[in-house]
Amino acid sequence: MTEKNPAFEVVLASGSPRRRELLEQAGVQFIVHTPATPVDETLEPDLAANPEEAAKKLAERKAGAVVQEVLAGNYTGMLIVIGADTMVVLDGTIFGKPRSLSDAKHMLRSLSGRTHEVITAVSVWMISAPDTDDISLGFRTFADVSRVTFRDLTDEEIADYLAKGESFDKAGAYAIQGEGAALVDHYDGAWDTIVGLPAARLIEEFPDLLAAQIK
Repeated sequence: MTEKNPAFEVVLASGSPRRRELLEQAGVQFIVHTPATPVDETLEPDLAANPEEAAKKLAERKAGAVVQEVLAGNYTGMLIVIGADTMVVLDGTIFGKPRSLSDAKHMLRSLSGRTHEVITAVSVWMISAPDTDDISLGFRTFADVSRVTFRDLTDEEIADYLAKGESFDKAGAYAIQGEGAALVDHYDGAWDTIVGLPAARLIEEFPDLLAAQIK
């Protein structure tokens, strides 16, 4: 008789409703735990020059911060923690979340009529702690890349989109899953990567996630 795998929980280390929805749609049972202290997203120059590695590092920081908090609480059991980071990249320059209306306008004007990359990195950490003195920890990180081409946008179209208020918590100042879809001519790659979590690839690489339970 094959022994059943011990029950484990999954934690999404992100408050993003978009990531939560994508993970739910993938059929994973999970809880959300965001770090009590905001994660430092400062990038050293060598990382800023390599957006894919930068996204992976930030995903690791986000997941790792939650792992530290969990272990600090004398956790026992089996846990998988998922962290993610999404970057919009044009000509090697990283576009994060806009800091102001003028910053968002500048981003959209720069993206107009051009093709950019959307990189979403995912870091999956596995904790096995039969007791507080016996802890095993490991992680694996991957990045998925899609390419998005914007239509040629008029100043009026950019102003109308900014007025919708979607831009200010989105990398690149747009949301392809919302009103921002009207800005896009076409894309190549995975739609869920552009939204913020390549859930299909995540399940492909970590199929055991579908067996997760919520205590």
